[in-house]
Amino acid sequence: MGSEVRWKLCWENELQLADHIELAEFFQKTYGPTGEFNAKPFEGSRSWAGARPELRAIAYDSGGVAAHLGVLRRFIKVGADDLLVAELGLYGVRRDLERLGISHSIRVMLPTLQELEVPFAFGTVRPALERHVERFGRHSPVTVLSGLRVQSTLPEARLDKPPTRIEDALVIVLPVGRSISDWPAGMTIERNGPEL
Repeated sequence: MGSEVRWKLCWENELQLADHIELAEFFQKTYGPTGEFNAKPFEGSRSWAGARPELRAIAYDSGGVAAHLGVLRRFIKVGADDLLVAELGLYGVRRDLERLGISHSIRVMLPTLQELEVPFAFGTVRPALERHVERFGRHSPVTVLSGLRVQSTLPEARLDKPPTRIEDALVIVLPVGRSISDWPAGMTIERNGPEL
């Protein structure tokens, strides 16, 4: 690593316009190589793609934003059970620091998740990242669940698309205030909102 990385935890209302602009540029550069459409939500000063996070862990170094992880507390429905979670999303790491990894982000965020008194942290990733997530899961208390269907609303109502989308995603669950054995056994998850 070329320079020292420092982490900063920020509530959404603490961010200034300059922060949003810097984060939007970071996400355009981070998500752009995975497809032009993936960078589109971050045009201008928009530093979120779907739901807006309430808390962010942002890593900085001499090159600016190095990594990011967003958090949003919400109730999801797992099968028939309503469940409070801290949804993790908007994860990104600058290409030259890819070894920084999501595990660093979660380690930085874990004490704050415990203070928020949520039973679980939850997130989804596309199946193409399965090997990466499995490697991560071997070195942390995270459980990776597959074969679940996750329903989310679109960030904006559109005339040309249905208001919800259903995906087969890998689900990541991090026990925070309860044991993983307390996670409901349902095979469907309803976000009742857009993904983070």
